[in-house]
Amino acid sequence: MDINLKANSAAAEEDRLIDTEVINQVTTLVFAATDTTSSALSRIFYLLSLQPEAQDRLRDEICAARTQDGDLDYKQLDRLQYLDAVVRETLRLYAPVPFVERTARKDTVLPLSQPIVGIDGTDIHEITVPKGTTVTVAIMRANRDPEIWGNDAQEWIPERWLDSAPDKVANAHFPGVYSNMMTFLGGSRACIGFKFSQLEMKVLLCVLLESFAFSLSDKDIIWNLGVMVTPSVNGSVKPQLPLIVSKI
Repeated sequence: MDINLKANSAAAEEDRLIDTEVINQVTTLVFAATDTTSSALSRIFYLLSLQPEAQDRLRDEICAARTQDGDLDYKQLDRLQYLDAVVRETLRLYAPVPFVERTARKDTVLPLSQPIVGIDGTDIHEITVPKGTTVTVAIMRANRDPEIWGNDAQEWIPERWLDSAPDKVANAHFPGVYSNMMTFLGGSRACIGFKFSQLEMKVLLCVLLESFAFSLSDKDIIWNLGVMVTPSVNGSVKPQLPLIVSKI
């Protein structure tokens, strides 16, 4: 909050926010992205527990970087390729928010990336959306489209991010703000803190994986689909993810 106030007071008068506008940012700063980031981290630790070879590879990368550079700053974290690949692949396949709704503020026409066949057999290349229509944005479906991501689109493969993106991915023209996917949405209503969220996840992964190993417990984990995806033990609705944590 102090940083916001100082930045606002230093801004040109025409760009300066009124006090009420600055204060209204407190809710965003305090509450936004806490559940979504924790959901993504839960999924990452679960997947690393399922695939210990991926966990070992990630730990080796982190430890090697820490041995060479000590505490890692933002740029050094960003250079850890496998760490970035693990985060990206998890956010692609398991977006914490699988869908959102948007209401058209004016009549518009949505072009389709691929034509669909109407009931009369004709190809439809665009859809008319009247003002006031609520549209569901299927984030999970877009992020898992086999026409774009390939036949292994439903699989968690961090290695897909270690090479240049295939032409179909690079040319998909997703409106999302992040990595040719819709996880953080796009446009003026995109997630404002998507870079901060990634940084939080990477820092926490570095700190924990350097000192601890994670493995599955004997609990049956269910991933509950809703406005946000949350884990729970089978038979319970309480969000939780029991794992075995071992000191290295």
